[in-house]
Amino acid sequence: MSQAMGMDFDTLRQAMADNQEQPEGPARNARAEQLLIEAEKLNIPLAVIEALGHQLKVYNYSSEKDKMFVPFARLLRMWDERPEDFDEYETHSLHWVFKWMSAGMLDQPHIPLASIEKWLGEMEHRYRLAGHSERAVRGAEFSVAAHLGDLVRAERAYTAWLAADRDTMADCHACELHSQGWWRAERGADEEALELWRPVLEGEYTCAHEPHTVLASSLVPLLRLGRLDEARAHHLRGFRLVRPMESMRAAYADHVEFCALSGNEARALELLAERPAYFTDSGDPRSKLDFMAVTALLMDRLTGLGLGDQPVPGPAGREWTASGLAVHARGEALSLAALFDARNGTSYVSERARGRMDRRPLVERLPLGVRSRSARHLSPSGSAAGSGSAAASASASARSSAAVVESDVGSDPFSLSALLAEARRLSATRSPDAVEAWAAVSRAAEGQELDVRDRAEIADHAAMERGPEGIGLFHEAAGLYAEAGDPGEALAARARAAYVLALTGGPEEALATVSELYEGVLALLAEGGTGVSQAASVLVGRARILMQLVQEGADADSGTAGDEVVGAADAAVRELLALAEPHLSDVRMASRAAEARAMLGELAAHAGDAETAAELLGQAAEAFVAAGLPWFAVEYESRLVGIARHLGDAEGAERAARAALEHGGPRLEPMGHAQLHLQLAEVLGATGQFGPASEHALEAAHWADEAGEGPTLGAWARHQLGGFLLRQGRWAEAAEILESALPDLTTEMHGDGAIVQTRWWLGDCLTELGEHRSAAEHWLRAADVARHWPEQRDHAMLAHLAAEALGHAELPAQAEQAYARAGDLWRDLGNVHGLIRSLRARAWVALRTDSGLDGARESMAAAVRECEEGLRAVSSSVGAEAVEGSEAVEGSDAVEGADAAEARHRLVAELGHTHRQFGDLVARSVPDDAEEALAHYTRAISVFASLGDDALDARTGAELAAGWLEADLLRPAAAAARARAVLSAYAGVDGEAAQARRAEAENMLGVTEKA
Repeated sequence: MSQAMGMDFDTLRQAMADNQEQPEGPARNARAEQLLIEAEKLNIPLAVIEALGHQLKVYNYSSEKDKMFVPFARLLRMWDERPEDFDEYETHSLHWVFKWMSAGMLDQPHIPLASIEKWLGEMEHRYRLAGHSERAVRGAEFSVAAHLGDLVRAERAYTAWLAADRDTMADCHACELHSQGWWRAERGADEEALELWRPVLEGEYTCAHEPHTVLASSLVPLLRLGRLDEARAHHLRGFRLVRPMESMRAAYADHVEFCALSGNEARALELLAERPAYFTDSGDPRSKLDFMAVTALLMDRLTGLGLGDQPVPGPAGREWTASGLAVHARGEALSLAALFDARNGTSYVSERARGRMDRRPLVERLPLGVRSRSARHLSPSGSAAGSGSAAASASASARSSAAVVESDVGSDPFSLSALLAEARRLSATRSPDAVEAWAAVSRAAEGQELDVRDRAEIADHAAMERGPEGIGLFHEAAGLYAEAGDPGEALAARARAAYVLALTGGPEEALATVSELYEGVLALLAEGGTGVSQAASVLVGRARILMQLVQEGADADSGTAGDEVVGAADAAVRELLALAEPHLSDVRMASRAAEARAMLGELAAHAGDAETAAELLGQAAEAFVAAGLPWFAVEYESRLVGIARHLGDAEGAERAARAALEHGGPRLEPMGHAQLHLQLAEVLGATGQFGPASEHALEAAHWADEAGEGPTLGAWARHQLGGFLLRQGRWAEAAEILESALPDLTTEMHGDGAIVQTRWWLGDCLTELGEHRSAAEHWLRAADVARHWPEQRDHAMLAHLAAEALGHAELPAQAEQAYARAGDLWRDLGNVHGLIRSLRARAWVALRTDSGLDGARESMAAAVRECEEGLRAVSSSVGAEAVEGSEAVEGSDAVEGADAAEARHRLVAELGHTHRQFGDLVARSVPDDAEEALAHYTRAISVFASLGDDALDARTGAELAAGWLEADLLRPAAAAARARAVLSAYAGVDGEAAQARRAEAENMLGVTEKA
C-alpha cells in the first residue's frame, strides 16, 4: 500500500522494522517522524505507542539524543491515562527506557540536577509499583554519582546495584559488565576491569553496542598494562564495529585517543577525517566533550612534535592547522565541561577533561598494520619529528656522535686531530660510521691548513657517499695519495672509481681500467712499495667488477654469463681469498676474505649449485660476525634465506632470517628492516607458524611506511599480514588489514593474483563476521579478474562463494544468477562435484525467487542427472581399465583403477546427498506432498547403504527424516521400524553422532507408541 494512500497497521509495523535496519543518523530519525504521523492517522492507540517507541529508540541511537525526551513524555502520559492501551511488549519497553531517560538527562547539561534526582525517585517508585528489582534503579543512581564525582555515593550505589536481583529490567549482561569494568578502570584497577570485561570480549555476552564499547574502553587500560598486542587487536576489531554507528561518538573518541597515545598520530588524523560531523553534532553534549577532549590531546601531541602548522581535519567552514585546532578543541571541551560543572555544582567534569587532554603517550611506537603515514611523513620537510618516529640508520648514530665531538672542538686544530684520529680508527675497523666521521673532519677542517695525506683521505671518504658523482673525487684522492708518497693507496682509490663506473653502466671500460691497476699493484707489492691491504683493495675492486659482468650476463636474454667471464671472476675471487686469508688478524683483511667467500657462493648459485652456494654464503656471514663486522653479514644472510627455501631447508631459512635481523640491528635503514621482517614472515608462514609470522609482517608493514614505501612493499606486507591473521581465525583484524592493503595493490606492482587473493581472503573474513553482502562483492570482483586467467578453477570457486554469500545476504535472485554462472564454469572444467553442488544450492535459492518450486525441482533433478551421468562415465572407465589391466597387479593401470573407484565412491555419496536434499526441499516446500519427499529419502537411504559404514551417519539421517514423514502420514508402524533400524545400526557405536541419532530414534519411538 503506498504511503499516499495511508498505511494499515501491519504495513506500518513492517515499515518501522525496515527503518530500524537502516544506518543510524538523521535520515532514519526523519523516517521515524513520518511513521508517527502515519500511525496517528490510524486512530489505533497501540499504533501510536509503537511508533513513539520506535521514534524514541532511533533518537537514542543517533546524534540527536536530545530529541528522545518528547516522545517519552508523551508515552508516559498515555500510560498514566490509559495503561490498558499498552500490550505486554510495550509495557516492558516503556519501563525499560526509563533507564535511557536517566542517562540521557545526565548527558544534557541544561537539565537541572534537581530534575535528575527527582527522576531517579520517580523511576524507583514506578519500578516498585511494577514489581521490578532495584537493580536498574541502583545502576542509574551509580551513573549519576559517578558523573558528579561523588565517589562515596558511587561506591555505595555500585555495591547495591550488584547486590540486587537481576530481573527483566536489568541491563543486559554485556552492558552491565561494561559499566562495572569502566568503574574499576576509573578507580585505577585495570586488571580487575579487564577481567570483568573478559566474557564480553570473548563473545559470551553481546548486544547491539557490545562488545563495541568494551573494546573501546579497554584500549587505554591495555596500554597502561603494557599488553600491547591485545590493545592493537582491540583497536582493529573494535573500530570496525564502531565506524558505521553514528551514536558511538564517545567510543570513537576512545579509538582516536588510543592512536594519539601509541605513536599513531597519522592514523588518529585519518579517524578524525572520517567523522567531520562529530565536531559539531550537538544533540549529545557529553560525547561531544569526549570527542573534543581527545582532539585537543591529539593536536597538542602533533604540535609538540613540531607539526603545529600541519593541515588537519576539523569543523567545517575553515582551514585548520594542528596548533589552531588544539586551541579550539580545548576551548570547546572546557566550555562544555563548565556547563556540566555549573549544573552539578562541582569541578569534577572539568578536572577529568583536563586530565584527559594532558595525557602523555603511553607507548612510543605501536605498529597497527593498517596503511597510514608515520608522523615523520606528516612534516612538510619529511624529517623525523620526535624520538622514535623513524629507525636509527647506520649513519644516524655516526651523525650524532660526530656532532658531539664537533660541538666540543669548534675550529681548534688539536680537536681536529682528535676527529682525524677517530675517523681513522673507524676506517681501520671498517665501521659504517666512518664515512660520517670523515664528513665531520671535512666540516671541522674548513679554513684549516691540512697536509696532503689528510686531504687525500677526506676526498676518498667523501667520494664513498656520492655514488656516480664520486668518481671524480676518487681520482682527486688518488692524485693526493700519490703526492703523499702512497702509490698503493692511489691505485686503490682509482680501483674504487672503476667499480663505481662499472655500477653506472661502464663495466667493460671499468674492467680494462682495473686490469691495469691490478698489474700495477701486484708489481708494487712484490717490490715492497705497498702493503697487502692496498693490494687487497685493488683485487676486491677487480673481483667486484667481474662479478658485475657475471650478473649482467645472467640478466641478459641468455640467462647465463659467458664461461670466460665466469672463469675470470672465479679466478679473481680465489686470488683475493688467497691474498687475504693469511692476514685474518687484520679486520680489513678478514673482511676481504669473508667477501671473497660470499662471491664464491654467488658464483655457485649462478652455476645452479644451491648446496655449495648456501655453504659458502653461510661461511661468509660467520666470518663477518667473527671479525666483529656483523652488519656486513646481513646482505649474505638475506641471500641465504632464499637459497635455503629453494632447498627446502625451512629451519636454515628461518635461522638465516633471524640472524640478518639481529646483525642488522639499529644500523638498518627502515627499508632494510621492512625487507628482512617480511622475509622472515614469509619463511614462518610457509611452515605454519602464523602467529610469529603475523608479528613480523606487522613490523614489515610499519617499517615500509616509515621508509615511505607504504603503497609498494607496505601493501604487500599488509596483504601477507591479513592472510596470517585469517589463518588464526582473527577475522575482524584480518579484514581491517586487508581492506587497508587493497587500495594500494596494483597489477603492475603486485600482480593481479595478489589482488584476487586479497579479495578472496576478505570475503572469507566478512562471511565469518556476518557481512555477507560485502563478502559477495569482493568475491564477485575477484571473479571478474580471474575470468581472464587461463586456468578457470579460481573463477568457478569465486563465483560459487559469491553465490553462497548472496544467498545469506537475502538476495536470492542475484544468488541464483551467480550459482548459474558457477555451474557453467564447473561444467566447462569437467568438475562434476562442483557442478552438482552448485545445482543443489541453486535449487534452494530458487524457492525464494520467481523460479519458485518448479525451478527448484528442475535444478535438483538436474543435479541427480549429473550424478548418474558421472557414475556411468566412471563405471565405463573402471570396466575398460579392468580389461586392460587384467594381467597386471601393479603399475599405472592399477593406480588409475583405484582412482576411478574412489571417484565412483564420491559420486555415489553425491547422489545420496542430492536425493536427501531433494526430499528436504519437497518436504519443506510442499508439506502436503509427503510421498514425493519420502521417495527421495528412501532413494537416499539405499544409495548411502551401498557405501557401507563410510556413510552410516548420512544413511541414518535420511532414515530418521523418512521416519518423521511416515509419522506425519499416520504410519506409526513404518516410522517405528525406521527408528529401530537406526538403533540397530548404532549398536555398540560410540561418539556424539551416534548418541544424537539414538536419542532422536528413541524420541521417534516414543511418539509412535503414543499414536
